[in-house]
Amino acid sequence: MLQQTRVEAVRPYFHRFVNELPDIASLAQCDEEKLLKLWEGLGYYNRVRNMQKAARIVMETYGGELPHDPGLLKKLPGIGSYTAGAVASAAYGIPAPAVDGNVLRVLSRLTGSYACIDDPKVRVHFEDLVLDLLNSEESLDPGEFNQALMELGALVCLPNGQARCAECPVSDQCIAFRNAHQDSIPVRKPKKPRRVEHRTILAVRDATRTVIHKRPQRGLLAGLWELPNLEGELTDAQVLEASRRIGINPVRITPLPDSIHIFSHVEWHMKGYLVLAEELDGLADGYLAVEPERTQREYSVPSAFARYTEYLNIRHGQQNTENEDFQ
Repeated sequence: MLQQTRVEAVRPYFHRFVNELPDIASLAQCDEEKLLKLWEGLGYYNRVRNMQKAARIVMETYGGELPHDPGLLKKLPGIGSYTAGAVASAAYGIPAPAVDGNVLRVLSRLTGSYACIDDPKVRVHFEDLVLDLLNSEESLDPGEFNQALMELGALVCLPNGQARCAECPVSDQCIAFRNAHQDSIPVRKPKKPRRVEHRTILAVRDATRTVIHKRPQRGLLAGLWELPNLEGELTDAQVLEASRRIGINPVRITPLPDSIHIFSHVEWHMKGYLVLAEELDGLADGYLAVEPERTQREYSVPSAFARYTEYLNIRHGQQNTENEDFQ
């Protein structure tokens, strides 16, 4: 959960998740719709799909116990070098580096490195550095040492010119601080501008039900449920035509406020319409008419649609606008 999501945001989701799925076996057996609903609000939904794939492998191959070896951990879906090192060191006390973005920043400043931390070779270099430290100091607890580096980056060695060097316990060893270069280190690649997509969202309902549609199993927000939507900015006449293709005979179409949702690589600029129908039978394949309470309870609809689901009495978990699945 902490991959690409802040600790403060994760806490309530973590408790909800482990209350429903307290162990590896229950995660492995969970129905996908329930799994995605439990994850709703955290974004990057492929993370939880990979968790379930990993849980099933652990049940089948390792007798339900997560491997201790970082090399075996890295073979599980969704577990990379950082997560493997964090689990191996914190849970099992094994000397293994856990180098995340915070640690990369700390080590870059300590060593005065101007190497780009987005380069995988640079990450490997710093992982080797941490591993050498763990192996050379028998008194070091691997989990505590890794967590100390992470906390130093999260609380003191902050990015964007906000480093609290006066509070830092290792500032006397920091080359960047000594040379007053902490604001220019670490070095990162410039971010590419996000692609903008224009979409028209249809918030469709009759007296008791709303319409949802399941997204494809691959691509952005794969396999989640959504409000009917189309590419481009449609006119009222085009919305009427699109509604009829879905199997809806509107009695009224009302424009809704525009909305923008930001994903990691793309922005949706959305134009919305409230589409009222007398009844919602005879919908096209892939579309469901469901009571709002049931949608809220059973179907995972990303908060990209939150501005429009409020008109359908469907509530959502809150999430960081960057945290959507772009796999």
